[in-house]
Amino acid sequence: MPKGIYSVPTAINEVVKSYAPGSPERESVLKTYKELYNSTVDIPLFIGDEEIKTGNTKRLFPPFDHQHTIGQYHEADKALVEKAISTALEAREKWATMPWEHRAAIFLKAAELLAGPYRAKINAATMLAQGKTVHQAEIDAACEFIDFLRFNVQFMTEIYAQQPVSSEGIWNRLEHRPLEGFVYAVTPFNFTAIAGNLPSCVALMGNVVVWKPSATQVYSANVIMEVFQKAGLPKGVINMINGNSAMITDTLLDSPDFAGIHFTGSTGVFNSMWAKIGQNINKYKTYPRIVGETGGKDFVWAHPSSNPIEVATALTRGSFEYQGQKCSAASRAYIPASLWDAVKERVVADVKSFKMGSPEDTSNYVSAVITEGSFDKLAKAIEDAKASNEAEVIVGGGYDKSKGWFIEPTVIVTTNPKYDTMATELFGPVLTIYVYEDAKWEESLKLVDETSIYALTGAIFSQDRYAIDFAAKALVNAAGNFYINDKPTGAVVGQQPFGGARASGTNDKAGSILNLLRWVSPRTIKETFIPATDYRYPFLGE
Repeated sequence: MPKGIYSVPTAINEVVKSYAPGSPERESVLKTYKELYNSTVDIPLFIGDEEIKTGNTKRLFPPFDHQHTIGQYHEADKALVEKAISTALEAREKWATMPWEHRAAIFLKAAELLAGPYRAKINAATMLAQGKTVHQAEIDAACEFIDFLRFNVQFMTEIYAQQPVSSEGIWNRLEHRPLEGFVYAVTPFNFTAIAGNLPSCVALMGNVVVWKPSATQVYSANVIMEVFQKAGLPKGVINMINGNSAMITDTLLDSPDFAGIHFTGSTGVFNSMWAKIGQNINKYKTYPRIVGETGGKDFVWAHPSSNPIEVATALTRGSFEYQGQKCSAASRAYIPASLWDAVKERVVADVKSFKMGSPEDTSNYVSAVITEGSFDKLAKAIEDAKASNEAEVIVGGGYDKSKGWFIEPTVIVTTNPKYDTMATELFGPVLTIYVYEDAKWEESLKLVDETSIYALTGAIFSQDRYAIDFAAKALVNAAGNFYINDKPTGAVVGQQPFGGARASGTNDKAGSILNLLRWVSPRTIKETFIPATDYRYPFLGE
């Protein structure tokens, strides 16, 4: 069979389309959106070459129109979860030994499908079922997902190219083997790109996967599986299941063949999974890889030298895009008193100008939050702030769930830097601001560092380079993604790989070579061309 040392296409970040009025992409996505809205889907379990419909179903509906049905999905029982494990392990026999260039070709083809014929469908599905505006869907479901697929292939080749040196007469080699067993991928509702990347990057490295998407993202997850199938992914490499989360997790983590978990979700859930893995450690054939990105309580801090309009824009974009339902969204801010009036004026004006409603109306800046549970949590936090003598709602504060889970973008100002909404992750369109005395800007950085258990993203604003240097050092452990004079959202694959520490996760940086290294197990090989024929070393001579 002919062989070569292959070069893959150079990865370039996918260009974000404008969706301006009259543009072909706008017409295409809105046409697809209407088609999806006016039809229903019946989403099965994907286990090997079977698409299984159990009859145990849950209704699917848009968060902004919760009386409207767009389909249903089927749930697995324990026997089907066990079947997913055995099917994955059976598929591993061929997949783990498939030449890397063929694995690469599958996911490069998936990227091209998303960039072309599936772009409108993946975006429309994300708009409809997850409540994203067309712009938020484009940068997520299309562009970031495409970037993950293309850059991961490039990163894979860079890993394989990392080889040891060899002495004279010796050839040292390094193999990057797939993990021995299966990997459990658990993905969130808020980013279709994350849902696609967590199982696919693991599979790219030769592993097999049992994937549980979020119940509120399963609609677009179904499109992801369609794309993978069109790209030629062998059956059984990625198995998609839904159902009772606790049962699925317990079953998968109880298997001796469990080799790792790739997780994005809440800190509490991740902690419970880590504990279960620890309890089961003697069952496993290998030490499992535990990779997780969890919560955040992301900050914006402004120095007195900052431009107030730049700060205000970072707050309104960083806090309220996609209803604040981003792990990276700004949810607490520290503003110097000298800038507060100017920042406040602009933030209030910006928020009052927002339009809210269905993503089908592309003039809407925000839509509904994802579930009634999220709605209730946010509404309570807003009401608590209204009743508190330590807080004031300066804009927003309204909510309505009669048609959809609509929470008005809300800004709270507090006199207590440790007020609850300065520390507790809400995951919604609520920003809390603490105004500090200018002279105490160094002290305020200590508050930023110590108020939250998380360390995911954060942003500082200043025109004073000494202050920037001081703040960067003071906050060295406060954020895994740190932004200077920019909002704390918008990480880009290959440019700002994403992840945080502390209670925000293991900081394995999705969108970089660092993450892919977690899904291989190296083997060193030493080949000696002329082996020794006498045990005696020179020092033994008489």
